[in-house]
Amino acid sequence: MIEIEKQIELAEEVLSGGTRSAEELMELLSWSEETVTTVLHVMGNEGRVFRTKKNKYALPETLGFLKGKFQGNQKGFGFFLPENGAQDIYIPADMTANALHGDTVLARLTNADKREGEIVRVLIHANDTLVGKFELDGEASYIVPDDSRISMDIYVPSDKRGGAQDGDKVFAHVFQWGRAGRNPQGEVTEILGKPGDPETDIQSILKSKRLRTKFPEEVLKFADKLPDEVTAEELTGRKDLRALNTFTIDGATAKDFDDAVSVERTQAGYLLGVHIADVSHYVTPGNPLDEEAYARATSVYLPDRVLPMLPEKLSNGLCSLNPNVDRLTLSCMIELNADGHTLGYSIVPAVIHSHARLVYEDVTSFLETGEGAFSPEVKRDLSIMAELAEKLGAIRYERGALDLNVPEANIKVNESGEPIEITRAEVGLANHIIEEFMLKANECVAEFTKSQELPILYRVHEEPDPEKMETFAEFVQGLGYRLKGVKGKIHPKSLQTIVEQAFGTKEETVISFQMLRSLQKARYTSQPLGHFGLAAKDYCHFTSPIRRYPDLFTHRVLHAYLDSEDLSKYTACVDEYATHTSEMERSAMEAERDADDYEKAWYMSRFVGKKFSGIISSVTSFGLFVQLENTVEGLIHISRLDDDFYQFIEKSCLLVGERSRKIYRLGDPIDIRVLSTSRATRRIDFAIDEKKR
Repeated sequence: MIEIEKQIELAEEVLSGGTRSAEELMELLSWSEETVTTVLHVMGNEGRVFRTKKNKYALPETLGFLKGKFQGNQKGFGFFLPENGAQDIYIPADMTANALHGDTVLARLTNADKREGEIVRVLIHANDTLVGKFELDGEASYIVPDDSRISMDIYVPSDKRGGAQDGDKVFAHVFQWGRAGRNPQGEVTEILGKPGDPETDIQSILKSKRLRTKFPEEVLKFADKLPDEVTAEELTGRKDLRALNTFTIDGATAKDFDDAVSVERTQAGYLLGVHIADVSHYVTPGNPLDEEAYARATSVYLPDRVLPMLPEKLSNGLCSLNPNVDRLTLSCMIELNADGHTLGYSIVPAVIHSHARLVYEDVTSFLETGEGAFSPEVKRDLSIMAELAEKLGAIRYERGALDLNVPEANIKVNESGEPIEITRAEVGLANHIIEEFMLKANECVAEFTKSQELPILYRVHEEPDPEKMETFAEFVQGLGYRLKGVKGKIHPKSLQTIVEQAFGTKEETVISFQMLRSLQKARYTSQPLGHFGLAAKDYCHFTSPIRRYPDLFTHRVLHAYLDSEDLSKYTACVDEYATHTSEMERSAMEAERDADDYEKAWYMSRFVGKKFSGIISSVTSFGLFVQLENTVEGLIHISRLDDDFYQFIEKSCLLVGERSRKIYRLGDPIDIRVLSTSRATRRIDFAIDEKKR
C-alpha cells in the first residue's frame, strides 16, 4: 500500500505539468505497462485522475474539478462544500449525478456569477446503510430515509424486504447506487419496530449514526476470562502508590471511574497525582476487546442509557478505580511550585488503592460550607486541591484559555425512558478541581510525547477561520462589544475578553454559543498542532481510556516507549486512527444531541399551550429560536410574526419589522407559549405570548 502511494505521488508530479498518455507516463517514469495500468486504475477509482476524450490522463484540478462533500436537501437540490474551504456551490436537482447527502464527490462550476455547478462524479458513497420507514406502493416497496437531506427513496426488491411490513422503521443496506434518475436499491437487514415507540425511535437514532448497541459474544467471553482482581504478578515493575491518600470524584450516578487524584504539600509547593486506569494492560493490540473498542472508539451517553466502549467487566469492574481495591494505573506525578507552575513530572506504571468514592455535589458543599462526612485526611486534601485548582485556573486564564458559558441539559428519565425532569446542569467547585487536574495531566503527557516524538493521537483545536471571526466581530459589535485583532492573527485572549465583558449580561449565553460556532471543531491528529480554545501549546487525551480510544492508544504507546519497544507499528497506523476516532466522536455527539432533542420534545409535549420565558438564541430568515431556562429550545416560525413583515439582517442577526421597525435580536428576553411538539422530527414550535407582544 505504501509503495502504490509513492507511485501515485510520482504520477501526480508528472501529470501536474499537463495531460499525458499512458505511453508517455511509461517513458517518463520508466515504468512497465502493468505498473502504469495499475496506478492509473487506482487513481481513477479514487477520483485522482481523469481520462480525456483523446485518451490522455489529467489531474482533476487541471480540468477545473474540485473535491468535496455534497450537502443534500429534501427538495432534490443541494450544495457542494469544497474540501479546500472555498465558498459553497449550488447544485440544481438535475445536476447532482444522483449524489446523496454526505457523499464525497468531484464537482465543477458551470456559472461562476451565480456560484452554480454540477456533480461530475461520486467518489465515496456515505450512505451504504441507513434508517428509514418501509412503505408499500402496490407491488413495489421503498424505504423513505429518516434523514430528509437524502431526497431519493430506496427501492427494495420483493426478495430483499426481510419480512418488513408497511410502516415499519427499518435498518437497510444499500447495494446498488442509482444512476440516470433511477433510485438506489437496498435490502432490509433489521426491523427496528413501529415509529412512535420510544425504543424504536432511540434505536433509529443509534443505527443512523452506525453506533454499535451490543457486544459480540466473542468479546464478552474474552472479557469474562479476565481476573476479577489485580494479581500479585501484575505488580512487577510498577510503582507502589497504595499508601497515597487517593480518591475519585465523580457524578452521583457514575459507575466507571477512569481517574483518581492525590495531592501532597511539598517544600517547593505541591505534588499532584493524576492516576488513570491502565486499560491498555488488559486491552492489548489485536485482541477481541481491542478490535471492538477501536470500532466503537468512544462511549456514548444518552439520557436513558450508555453505550460503553468496553464491556461492563472492565468498565465498571477491573479497569474502574473503585474504592478499597487495588487497581493498575498509569500515573502522572506532577511537581508544582507554590504559585501552581510546573517544576517537573513523571509518567509511571503504578498500582493504587482508592480510599474513597466522592461525589461532586458533596465535595462542593464541603468546600463552600466546611461541613461534610469525610475523613480528616480527605478534608485536608480537598482543601489543598481547591487551592491548587484555583491557581491552575488562574494560569490558564492568564494565557487566554476560553471558558464559555454554554449550558448543558440534565435530563432525568424514569424506568420507561420517559423524561420526567429537565434542568440546567450545575457545575460546582468539585467539577472545577477535576477539570483543572485532568487538563494539567493531558498537557504534561502531550509535552512529553512531543519531546520524545512518540506517535500518539493529539487533541488539536486549530486557529479560527478569519472570515468566521470577522462575522463574529460584526455580531458582537452590534451588541456593543469590540473584538480586537480580527484583521491579523487573533489570540484567544481577545475572545476571552469578550466572554469576560459579557459575564452576567442577558446576552452572555448567546455570545458563548455564537463564539463556539465561529471556532474550529476539535479533532484528533498525529501532529501536535496545539489547542486554541485552551491556549495550550501541546495537548492530548490521556485521562479517559475507559471511554475514549485515543486515550487508550496514548497509554499503549507510552508503555511501549517505557519498555523500549519498537514504535514503528504505531507510527504506521496513527493517521488512520486519527481519522476514524474523529469520525466516531462526531457520530456519537450527533446521536447524543438527537437523543436529547427527542427527550426534550417528549417532555415539552405535556406543556402545549403553557407559557414560559426565554431568550432569543438564534435569528434566521425563517424565524426565531428561543431557549428556555431549562435549555429546551423551540422555533417561532416567521409566519407566526404576523403583526408586520420582517426582514432578516444577516450580519447583525436581526429581524426588523418594515412598518413598525420592531427588532428581534439575539439575547433579547421573550415570553412564549408552547404551540406543538414532535418526537418524530424532534422539533418544538413556539408562538409569542400574545399578551406580552
